[in-house]
Amino acid sequence: MPRRIILDCDPGIDDSVALSMALFNKAFDVVAITAVEGNVPAEMATINVQTVIEQLDPPRLPRLGAATANDNADYRDACFIHGGDGLGEAGFVTADHHHRHLSEKIICDEVRAAPGEIDIVCLGPLTNVARAIQRDPQFIENVSQIVMMGGSFSGIGNITQTAEFNIHSDPESAREVLHAPVKKVLIPLDITSQVQFSLSFIEQIPDESKPIGAFLRQVVPYLFRSYHQQLGLETVQIHDAIALLQLLEPELFELEPMAVDVEVKGELTRGMTVFEKRRGKNVPHNVEVARLVDVSAARQAVLKYLNA
Repeated sequence: MPRRIILDCDPGIDDSVALSMALFNKAFDVVAITAVEGNVPAEMATINVQTVIEQLDPPRLPRLGAATANDNADYRDACFIHGGDGLGEAGFVTADHHHRHLSEKIICDEVRAAPGEIDIVCLGPLTNVARAIQRDPQFIENVSQIVMMGGSFSGIGNITQTAEFNIHSDPESAREVLHAPVKKVLIPLDITSQVQFSLSFIEQIPDESKPIGAFLRQVVPYLFRSYHQQLGLETVQIHDAIALLQLLEPELFELEPMAVDVEVKGELTRGMTVFEKRRGKNVPHNVEVARLVDVSAARQAVLKYLNA
């Protein structure tokens, strides 16, 4: 039986790759895709989720959730990496969606309708899940598990010196979700950044005759250009695709139960994930953290699922 999942995302080129892997995969029943403010502002995230669905035209259409702005005064988008439209400035024209439902409502509705059956895969900031917790007192006890791309075990960030982008975008929500009494798996920046893709990736994805190829070949080249121009790198990291792999091929990852918190006040450390690393400290664990990944196998798995 396919695993029922909600994909909570902020497209974003790496989100687009992850969605392309998930929407045609028989291992998944994607019941909803919910937009969250992150890589791009809320309105753009909502439009981009609709755009990805229209471009890919998957065999089963999930419910779609609309993003609203978070409450973080320190929020900054990542359009400098993903383009002014978040999708590589490819110029997609998207149908106007008149009947929008808030992402947190969609998440609550789907979990309430299938208690204990749905995994939530968070590829962006944790705003929507935190709001779902606040919206429905029974919500969290009915979630199967939450898989999150975010945080940095080493304490080296990619948006500030100490904070990873997704957590920094909404630290208060991240803290609330990490402390929620539900099974959680965290795939941190230290893991996703190990799996790097060279320019040959573009030629290894499907060709333009297939929806995945026609779509990704319009957006992925921009990611290579921005990594080169903005970061001085010749390879790219497709963070969200690696996080999704934890559900598809968990044997590629080694998880370790850990105690994790989020700094919400620090002048230099706001959004930093703080891990209990001291020896002999008997602190209750609140999340399973990916500590090792089979880099070569993960890289090949992404291509395998895109070409399936």
